[in-house]
Amino acid sequence: MNLEKMLLDSVENNTPDTIKNDKIFNYLNKDKFTFKLTKELVENLNLKSWFEAYKKEALVSTAGIRGPQNILYPHDTRFPINTIGITLATLAKVLVLKEKYPDQKLVKIAGCEVRYNSKIYLDIITRIQASLGIRTLTPKNRQTIPIWLASFLAFKLDLVGGEYITSSHGISVKNATKDLNNQGSQFLPNESMEFVSKIEEILNTVDEKGVYEIEFSSSQDKLIDEDTMEKLNNGIDYYCQYLQKGVANEDNLNKIRASKNKIVIDAVGGCAYNTLSKILEKLNINNSFYWLNIQEDPFFHSIGKDIKKDKNGNSVFYDWSLDVTVSAKDENGKEYFPVVNSLNYSEKLKNFPLNTVVLITDPDHDRLNIVQIISKNDIESAKNAGADTIELDENRILCVFSANQSFLMLMDFWYNSVKQNKDYFIVKTTASSRSWDEWAKSKGIKVINTPVGFKEIANVIKKIEAQYVQNKETIKITDIFNNEISLGSNPAMVTGAEESGGMIIGAIEPIKSLNNRIALAMREKSATEAIIVASALIATCENTLADKLNKIYKENNIISKYDVRTDISYYNESEPDINKLKLAKIEGEAKRTKNDLFYLALALAKYENKISIENVREILSSNFNNLDFSNLEDIVFVGDGTYLKFSDKFVEIRPSGTDAKTKAYAGGNNKEILNKYAQTLGNYGGDLNEIYKKYIDDNFYNSAKENSYKIYDKYAKSDEDKRPFLIPDYDF
Repeated sequence: MNLEKMLLDSVENNTPDTIKNDKIFNYLNKDKFTFKLTKELVENLNLKSWFEAYKKEALVSTAGIRGPQNILYPHDTRFPINTIGITLATLAKVLVLKEKYPDQKLVKIAGCEVRYNSKIYLDIITRIQASLGIRTLTPKNRQTIPIWLASFLAFKLDLVGGEYITSSHGISVKNATKDLNNQGSQFLPNESMEFVSKIEEILNTVDEKGVYEIEFSSSQDKLIDEDTMEKLNNGIDYYCQYLQKGVANEDNLNKIRASKNKIVIDAVGGCAYNTLSKILEKLNINNSFYWLNIQEDPFFHSIGKDIKKDKNGNSVFYDWSLDVTVSAKDENGKEYFPVVNSLNYSEKLKNFPLNTVVLITDPDHDRLNIVQIISKNDIESAKNAGADTIELDENRILCVFSANQSFLMLMDFWYNSVKQNKDYFIVKTTASSRSWDEWAKSKGIKVINTPVGFKEIANVIKKIEAQYVQNKETIKITDIFNNEISLGSNPAMVTGAEESGGMIIGAIEPIKSLNNRIALAMREKSATEAIIVASALIATCENTLADKLNKIYKENNIISKYDVRTDISYYNESEPDINKLKLAKIEGEAKRTKNDLFYLALALAKYENKISIENVREILSSNFNNLDFSNLEDIVFVGDGTYLKFSDKFVEIRPSGTDAKTKAYAGGNNKEILNKYAQTLGNYGGDLNEIYKKYIDDNFYNSAKENSYKIYDKYAKSDEDKRPFLIPDYDF
């Protein structure tokens, strides 16, 4: 069955003729024009309801304001992402910048990956910015670039910001813009709310005056600058210089060149190939690699796609996303990995030798996952390492490492190869592995925990840099657990990483922009950095990676070998009927919120000393009599979720910042027990029993979410980076 045709047909059949026949404005018109947003249009398109949902996402979104779109008719405002929404958001961001930097020449970067309608949205963004005097650097013929390259160039070239169109490893019908500030960092919620407020002002102006005129320049406007990106080789030359001062040093490059086996790179979606292949060639290591899925494809080569039966027994299209760590249970209750299965490695890798490693990236090329072909004789080593396995044939299995396990190997390899007399630290999200904390403790490395989301990691790095450039004798930083961490005067980051597959490597020496701004690390996760470190490790690994991981556990006294993540989705994101989708999402969000509030109110009550940890144990024990809370040491709100710290494990319950999902993470020394806690706590409906109500009243419970925003905001602004950004005289 042609799965993409099934998806496209369902979209076509569920789009009313009124939407098919009315594009509202002709976004395919390449000439200069004026779009008049009238009061009638606002009402007919239900833009105020769209805006309220958009604003809600902006408050909590972890990586851009994401949502589904009509992949055939992108002007369809019934969906969160649409041409009108992109128009309003772009205009609002420009207005914010022009207020901050009046009468100055502003330059941004804009790029995209392979998703449906991305180039239409890119065209809209660049033309609105040009119409208001902003020069936008964009690749020749709007070719794709990775998110990390857009981020790198925003910092390196001292741009005022950037726009990148992606929904990371999300399902095919989703899209979003990742908004980048002048550091190349994704917007924090307070930055997003600045332009969201401007959208509200625009809609209010339409209410008052009846119309708001929005200018679109020609697609060929001279301020849409493809020539500079072509002259800069899309920034690849600058990026290679950066790599060669760090992970791509000659020692690592020589190791990769001497690799016995080809290392396979799976460019899921295809975006990685356009840039990474050129980087590998420039570094003269391209002969060490074999590629899969190099064609750019918005349907992602059918990866992650499936047919499922609905409650009426009908076959329906289903998208598991591109997250290879997603697990599911078949009709017999057996766990399997639907995304990995769809990669078809039994066939594609059948002629590759044992111990071949596959490095899997995603459509915007920022995440990395690692799998290895091993002999069935090595399965015990894989199990001891905590890795999962999938049978390839009668003699071989695929060893699937979580990002937690992969990155532990990479940070250990990198640190051991570059360690100097510096004050080393790592930055990690709370949901990431306890094994990283144990490894760091063994090495005497400081650990800084952040909420989930790479923008949070970047924010910590900037806070440290702000003190570093002031030559402070002791740099101090407060993490999300409210721990004050002293880093000394010569800080150096080993890595900043998150369990979902994103990492950056700290610079050996501070990185400088063209205008001499200082950075200790880049602002956006890069699968290219991770691939180079991983390749050097793989090339020097005598046995399997599982053997290497077991050795690291032993050498560093690591007990927490296991990590689990349970994703509870409350609806089918692939539902083609937008009205059913919206209703299902609203119902799902209510379930997500009820689950979240159960734990959040407990954490805030403990934070405010309204209850003790003994009270928390009593409440949880009364609610979950199949779980043991006797060694629960603390319960903490960690910026976007609730963290339960036990003496031998952790569990974090976190509402998704982008969808009607609950994510339950756990880490420790017993996978079966971790799964039990994550499944039980993550799937809980959130009902309050009498013991809960005895300690926490309705007013406190109902205000918990609002109060959590204030606590997060206080954390985000502590040790704030207040270095001013000055617009330079650009000479490129």
